[in-house]
Amino acid sequence: MEISGIFSALIIGAIIGILGRLALPGRQHIALWLTILIGIVAAFIGAAIAHGFGVADTKGVDWIEWLIQIGLAAVGVSFADRSSGSRRGSRRLSRR
Repeated sequence: MEISGIFSALIIGAIIGILGRLALPGRQHIALWLTILIGIVAAFIGAAIAHGFGVADTKGVDWIEWLIQIGLAAVGVSFADRSSGSRRGSRRLSRR
């Protein structure tokens, strides 16, 4: 993979992470950098899943691949939010 391919994968991953975060209702209490990291990972895993199903390379926009990636990002952001929420709650209890 060339440098331009890696750079574009990082940008697309960031977009996917943000779209995954927007797909969830309410406010998520995780850092933006973590959202972007989750999006990058979701983009790579989603591309592999789409390739496995044979829907990665279609004519035009690969909508199914995008939906898989955004769905994975939403799951990842939700998991990260719940994980950070349980730690925040335990900190609040220890301060009282």
